[in-house]
Amino acid sequence: MATITHRRNHIVVAITLIAPFVLIFGLVFLYPTLRMIELSFTNAPLIGAGEWVGLDNYRQLFSDNLFYTSLKNNGYFVLLTVVPTTVIALAIALAVNRLSGRMQAFVLAIFFLPYILPVSVVTQIWAWMLDFQFGILQPLLEWVTGRPVAVFKHPAWVMPTVAAITIWWTNGFNVLLFIAGLRNISTDLYEAAALDGATRRQLFTKITWPLLWPVTALVLTLQLILQLKLFDQVYLLSGGGPFNSSYVLLMMVYREAFQLNHGGYASAVALVLFVIIMVVSVLQFQLLKIRRR
Repeated sequence: MATITHRRNHIVVAITLIAPFVLIFGLVFLYPTLRMIELSFTNAPLIGAGEWVGLDNYRQLFSDNLFYTSLKNNGYFVLLTVVPTTVIALAIALAVNRLSGRMQAFVLAIFFLPYILPVSVVTQIWAWMLDFQFGILQPLLEWVTGRPVAVFKHPAWVMPTVAAITIWWTNGFNVLLFIAGLRNISTDLYEAAALDGATRRQLFTKITWPLLWPVTALVLTLQLILQLKLFDQVYLLSGGGPFNSSYVLLMMVYREAFQLNHGGYASAVALVLFVIIMVVSVLQFQLLKIRRR
């Protein structure tokens, strides 16, 4: 009897501990997701009920050229950011890890500082620096291209520029993850390899890189998810232009929902993006897991 009572007490404690999470998860994530799925099969406005239209929203979406343009731009942005930001963060972490004391803390703070800035501040800073007439970086662009460039109004420049700004803004967090991974590698392994005559390149390829692979996989997966959800930087810097060359899927959701009041169609776009993120991130994680093995 005492055992049964003790077990019941454990169950009550467990339920008490997980209940807040389950409640918040249901209200903040599960219910909105189910509601979005339901709305995607209706012609509802942003606020209010609508009529059931079945798969009409999805038929319209998959025949919409703007959807494929947005999807292509999302994929292009992922190629410009996910692997480059991971490589740059790893290189910075390896360099910072060689420092010590206050110098290491100072350099790490410099790289992490942009990450704590809100997106509105980041975009305003770079809009000033890249301004066509008065930007302090325009002389550098003119030296490279031979003439000033309105980067946010040029189809070939806008997405690479937004990608570079995004890497500068978000890379501090990735550096911290790599620093944490490097500090978890025992120095005894390096000392033993050095005694065997291993070079710096061999130390990296045989010890650092294999033991750092779980952190690398985590960074790649997080970056893939974050960059597929691109919206803020593009909206504030280019508005999706010029000629839809920086128009992305979340901008399509915003336009349909808040500008055209097409809640049902916007829900269909959002659900397709959700499925894309889920499938691509799971596939990438599994591929990285196989690579680790």
